[in-house]
Parts: sequence; structure tokens; C-alpha cells
Amino acid sequence: RASTEPLKTRLKNGEKLKGMLLFSASPTLAEIASLAGYDFVVVDLEHGPADFSAALACIGATEVCGGKTVIRLPEISAACAKKALDLGPDGIMFPKVETGKAAAEAVSFCSYPPHGVRGCAYTLVRDSKFGFNKRYLEDYRDNRLIMCQVETVKGLRNINEIMAVDGMDCITTGPRDLSASIGLLHDQGNWKVKDVLTQLEKAVLDSDPANGGAFLAGMATAQDKAIDLKNRGYHMVLSGSDISLFCKAVIDDIKAFDLID
Repeated sequence: RASTEPLKTRLKNGEKLKGMLLFSASPTLAEIASLAGYDFVVVDLEHGPADFSAALACIGATEVCGGKTVIRLPEISAACAKKALDLGPDGIMFPKVETGKAAAEAVSFCSYPPHGVRGCAYTLVRDSKFGFNKRYLEDYRDNRLIMCQVETVKGLRNINEIMAVDGMDCITTGPRDLSASIGLLHDQGNWKVKDVLTQLEKAVLDSDPANGGAFLAGMATAQDKAIDLKNRGYHMVLSGSDISLFCKAVIDDIKAFDLID
């Protein structure tokens, strides 16, 4: 499934993409995931131990085998976005975007003036191949996937203005935080949670990514499998995390061993 095309291009071409969340900051697991066929790996800087140095190692390991990497930031800030973008990921994800203003700020952090406010050190950073990519300033905005995570009821209320922000490519759901925002973190299978998620999905899927809308990305849960998200029309599906997949594998392994007795 490896492709030299940017994630953004593949989405525009109508492909459905499958990814994995990487909480451990392990370059080895990032490389294995890419070799196994995941289209992208999300290096998570919001939760877990990863920092920007760890993210760089994961990006390098993923790229070795033709994979792509998205960095999820710890917060919506110019400083975080700048450091992440300079590493050269294929995409960037901003957490907890609740308003059009926040989405517009996020997008502005991803572009150099006059299009945005990103600090200019492009000849010295990995994003431009340390200056060796002579077409960098012409292409960097076309090739970078900008994702906004909508994970609260407030974000849902403002979903149309978030999607209307020029340069914002993809809405990512956050099912656990979304359930928490309506007081049901303990009951993610509740019909109220499903109803809120359905409203968010419909708003995005009814939009046109080529005309002021957005692509839809989501994370599989125990209540909502990856194949279910794909069948409902999601363009990008995170089918699990390195931690959850490993936990399942070791539990299954222990159970199989105990059955021998």
C-alpha cells in the first residue's frame, strides 16, 4: 500500500486511508506499522511520552519504508506547530478545535507570510530537505494535510464555520472526548454519544472537500470498529494504537498459553 503521493493528494483522488496512532514514540513500531501496510502513522504528542525529537525519529523510520506520518500536537499554538512542521511530516493534527477562529489560527500557523504567520527558517530545516528542495516554497502548502480535531459539543455547534476555513483539509473526530463533553465518558456506547457523533459525521460527509468542505477522519473504538467507520464514509480511519494492539496481542497470547493447561 506504500505510495509516494502525499496523503492530501491521495484523499483528493478518492482513496480511503488506514492509519495507526503511535503513543509509544517507538521508531521500531512506526517502521513495522508502515511495512505492514498502514497508509500513515499518527505520532501523538498530545498524550504519551513523545516529544519533538522522538517524533523526528518516528518520521525517519516511517519514511524508510515509504510510509507517511502525521503529528498530533499537544495544543493549538504557533510554537508547537512550527517545531512540528519543521520536521517534515506529511500532515499535522490540531487537538480540540472548537471555533472557526481557532481553526483559522491553526491554519495560519502552517503557512509562511503572507499566507500565515509561520516563522521562516525554511532553508535550514528538514521540511525543505535542509534547503535542497528548491521547489519547497511553491509546493509546501499543496502537499501538507491540515487536520482539525473536533471533540466537543461546542466544536460540533461550530462545525460549519470550522470547515469553512480556507486551508483546513480534514475534520477528525474524537469519540472519547466527545462523550466526555456530554458527561458520558463512562458510557461511550450510550445512544446520546452515538447521536452526537452521527451529527458530526453527517455535517462533514455532506460537505464537499473541493468546495469549502472537509474530509472526515476518525478513530475506531470498542463500540465502533474500523470497518464500521469505513462503511459509513470516513476518508481516513485510525484502526487502533500501538498500545491497544499490543495489549490485545499479549492478552491473547497469555490466554492461549493458559488453555494448554
